[in-house]
Amino acid sequence: MGWSVGEPFSDRDRLKIKKTLHEVRVETTHQQGKRSIYKITGITSVPLAQLRYPICQISSLDAYSVCQIKGQKYTRKLSDIQVANILKATCKRPQERENSIIQMVGHNNYAGDRLAQVFGITVANQMANVQARVLPPPMLKYHESGREKIVAPSDGQWNMINKKMLNGWTCLNFSRMPPHVVDRICDDLARMCNSIGMVFNPRPVTEIQSASPNHIEAALRNVHMRAPNLQLLIVILPDVSGHYGKIKRLCETDLGIVSQCINPKPNKNKQYFESVALKINVKVGGRNTVLERASMTNGIPFVSDVPTIIFGADVSHPPAGEDSSAFIAAVVASMDWPHVTT
Repeated sequence: MGWSVGEPFSDRDRLKIKKTLHEVRVETTHQQGKRSIYKITGITSVPLAQLRYPICQISSLDAYSVCQIKGQKYTRKLSDIQVANILKATCKRPQERENSIIQMVGHNNYAGDRLAQVFGITVANQMANVQARVLPPPMLKYHESGREKIVAPSDGQWNMINKKMLNGWTCLNFSRMPPHVVDRICDDLARMCNSIGMVFNPRPVTEIQSASPNHIEAALRNVHMRAPNLQLLIVILPDVSGHYGKIKRLCETDLGIVSQCINPKPNKNKQYFESVALKINVKVGGRNTVLERASMTNGIPFVSDVPTIIFGADVSHPPAGEDSSAFIAAVVASMDWPHVTT
């Protein structure tokens, strides 16, 4: 925050610090031979001029100069950079993960560990071999307007290159991305939508505009007024995270606009645009793939024989330690029997 000792805290800074330190365990160091552990419940709002030293509120009042934070589990939401670093460290191919596990077991030397010997635990240096078989994947059928009809997935993947008409679209940029880069992104996305079988008009129905993240609602309402028959609004998110929920709420619930958000970060390759194009196809009423057996007589028991609706439900849970987020439940259902989409 750029704060130094002696400067007063603003209310905003104090709330940030209070939220960060809440429930953090600290250990006192000022009593020789005795160390007490407390949980921080807040920080005092009393001005420094009225205190002999700064105080953090724990079970009892102690100066933070005699408190130290020991290593402990961090239970709050990670920043975008931290999440990205974790994904880079944990997303490995199976062979890489196997090698790293074997190296870890060898480094830990469980055979020579005293506690393991006391409990009679032995750990093999190699992984166990388990008999298994690979289930055949279900055959997938492309939407009738596509060039490919039936495909067998390979290694959990299937190609969507070479499925809904879309004429009325535009883009609203809330990032610091220059206009020519925004135009290029829209062009690349339009080409990808057409390549997977959609009929996507390469020209927006109204001029592509940029707006400040501080005026999100006004910008969205302005687009809605200028293009009342808008089929799709492409939104390039602000550089600072935290606006996605507001944009979606305004578009989907207040204004009734189908929206597709784009990450402002660079390195948008073919795979990224392909993923976004598939999302757009579904949002505007298209169908990416269906189970080929679903349309056959007796193809799927209890589903193919009589008109059937399939429900799916899920609940999003706030991360551990986050007490201000709600549990959100969502329900989806199939509405185009006898097709069963994947």
